[in-house]
Amino acid sequence: MKRLIVAGAVALLCAGGAAGAQEDAMSPAEIVAARQASLMMSGVTMAAIKSALDAGAPAQSMGFSSAALTRWSRALPGMFPAGTGPDALGAATKAKPEIWTDRVGFEASAGDYAAAAARLQDLIAAGDTAGAQAQFMVVRASCQSCHDAYRS
Repeated sequence: MKRLIVAGAVALLCAGGAAGAQEDAMSPAEIVAARQASLMMSGVTMAAIKSALDAGAPAQSMGFSSAALTRWSRALPGMFPAGTGPDALGAATKAKPEIWTDRVGFEASAGDYAAAAARLQDLIAAGDTAGAQAQFMVVRASCQSCHDAYRS
C-alpha cells in the first residue's frame, strides 16, 4: 500500500510539473491527456490519504502524499490553458466551457482547493490526526464544488 501511495504521489508531482513546463511543446490533445492523468492521480492521492486516516495511521506517514496534493492543487489552474476546452476538442474533455468563460471564478475555486490542501498538509505535518480528518472533509468538499461548477 505504501508503495502505491508513493508511486501515485510521485507520478502526480511529475505530471503537474511536466505539463506546465512543456505547455508550449505539447499539443492541446496531449495537454488534455496529461491533465486527465494528473486529475486521476490526485484522486488516487486523496484516496490514499483517506485510507490512511481511516486506518488510524500516524499523521506524519501521510506527509509526502499531502505535500503532493498541495503541490498539485497549486498547479491545477495551469493545466487548463486556452485551446484545451470542449470548444477546441469536442468530447475529448469533461471540462466545461465555464473554466475559460468564467476564469476568475474557476481560479477562485482552485484557490480555495489549494488553501484547503495546504491546511491539510500543515495539520499532517504537525501530527494532528484529528484535525487532518476534519480538514480532509474540507478538501473533499472544495474539490467537489469545483467539479460541480466546472466539470460535465
